[in-house]
Amino acid sequence: MKHFFLFILLFGVCLTNAQQKILQGNFKNLKGITSYMVTFDYSGMRVEGFDSEEDYLNEKMEKRVHKEGEAEKFKLDWYADRSAKYEPKFIEYLNKRFENGKITFGKDIQAKHTLHVKTTWIYPGYNVVAGTEPAKISAIITIMETDNPTQILLQVEFSKSIGLEVGTFDFDQGDRIAKAYEKLAKNMAMQLKRVL
Repeated sequence: MKHFFLFILLFGVCLTNAQQKILQGNFKNLKGITSYMVTFDYSGMRVEGFDSEEDYLNEKMEKRVHKEGEAEKFKLDWYADRSAKYEPKFIEYLNKRFENGKITFGKDIQAKHTLHVKTTWIYPGYNVVAGTEPAKISAIITIMETDNPTQILLQVEFSKSIGLEVGTFDFDQGDRIAKAYEKLAKNMAMQLKRVL
């Protein structure tokens, strides 16, 4: 029985590590940092099943042209959800994981270090009568000196972070994707806690 629990523990660690790949630096370089300015970048992002983000938007808008205003609303929401949903969920989750104030995160704070999230791939998921699928994202998180961005302490790639489940019906695409950003934050927080 003891070996079984050890196997489960090691298997879980392997799964966690399989989702991340350190590209530069080390998590140990972050020890002692107490605040981060958080920035986001979506340029060049791929959407699952499409050659480009533009192709994805064109197809989704074309499906909505028969309803007045729906196509344009979809496109506006796609971009607005970034600052309205994804980014706040990411930052909020990190701050909750460090509620004791050991580390703080924010878009509009002055900090010596910047945590930069570059989304590279996104799968919006779906929720229809036939079934549901959570959203997933891949991103590269780079931690650098704010005044000297070439001074990189850590660059890590997180692959296919699956949206957190909360037991509700996620008919809104933006809400589904926001949960994937929460999972990305959870993955990052787990690693940060190891070096505190």
